[in-house]
Amino acid sequence: MIEDLKKKVQATLKSSETEDWLDYRVVRPLSYLWALFFAKLDIHPNTVTIISMIIGAAASVFFMHGSFYYEGWHGLLMNIIGVLLLCQADIFDCTDGQLARMTGKKSRLGRILDGMAGFVWFIPIYVLLMVRFYNHHSLEFGWLGIPDTEQNALIATAVVVVLALYSGFAGMGGQQRLADYYIQVHLFLLKGEKGSELDNSLQQQKVYDETPAEGNRLWKYFLKTYIDYTRKQEKSTPEFQKLMSTLREKYGSAGNMPEEVREELHRESKAIMPLNAMLTFNFRSGMFFLFCLIDLPVFNFLFEAICMGLLTYYINRRHEAFCRRVAEKVRLGA
Repeated sequence: MIEDLKKKVQATLKSSETEDWLDYRVVRPLSYLWALFFAKLDIHPNTVTIISMIIGAAASVFFMHGSFYYEGWHGLLMNIIGVLLLCQADIFDCTDGQLARMTGKKSRLGRILDGMAGFVWFIPIYVLLMVRFYNHHSLEFGWLGIPDTEQNALIATAVVVVLALYSGFAGMGGQQRLADYYIQVHLFLLKGEKGSELDNSLQQQKVYDETPAEGNRLWKYFLKTYIDYTRKQEKSTPEFQKLMSTLREKYGSAGNMPEEVREELHRESKAIMPLNAMLTFNFRSGMFFLFCLIDLPVFNFLFEAICMGLLTYYINRRHEAFCRRVAEKVRLGA
């Protein structure tokens, strides 16, 4: 029975190679069961995505509370509820894709909404973490020897706001955007164009231009947002873009690349996937939960900006390096 469940779960995954251990062993099986439930109710995958956004955003109210050091058992309970809500939001965020593959209800809107989910969760969470720091900062002030006055609290909170903005938009936002792109690149190398969602900004711009404004203003807004999303992905990966251009020039289409070229690219990409998985939900959220529970959420902003930033830089440089090397081989006909 367990083996049968594993096979059914695998059938709803993009690829086991793009999943980390926790997703593959725990999150995806739970998401599969939820997908079965939603399929029986004939609920659309996009509806599940929106539910995940609501639950994730609701978690922010609970993370606003100080944990045990500041608010005792009540504060700890509030933070634990926030952890559980955000984990459930992630499960539903995985469920929507599995439900779409299970029912065949894939859509461009679903792809756009899926990319937005993390932002919808963490924008209110980060805002209320700033409020939390303003209310609860004696630990940090004590370590730094800063008098806990109203003026110092306002100055320190202003510094935290700047750090949070950088951590959230330039840090986590850019990191997850790149991680999502590398997953789609890997799926393209593994399964070809039909097995991935490797969109590009030119295609999305064409869809936008061909969509009439009358009656489609909200949809065009989503499309415009997604164009910007894909452009930023492309801007971060210039060597991969050159590789794709070289493959198209040499073989008419990147999908027509020789098998030995595909195998080399797949091998190099697969080696990066475990590190790339650290840029998605499980690892970074585990650290976020830890910092909140020990009443040092401001450390999460530093962790995102510095540690995760360095990891992203390494993954990006490594991916760009093998793309450059393979593109050179193709150009030389090696």
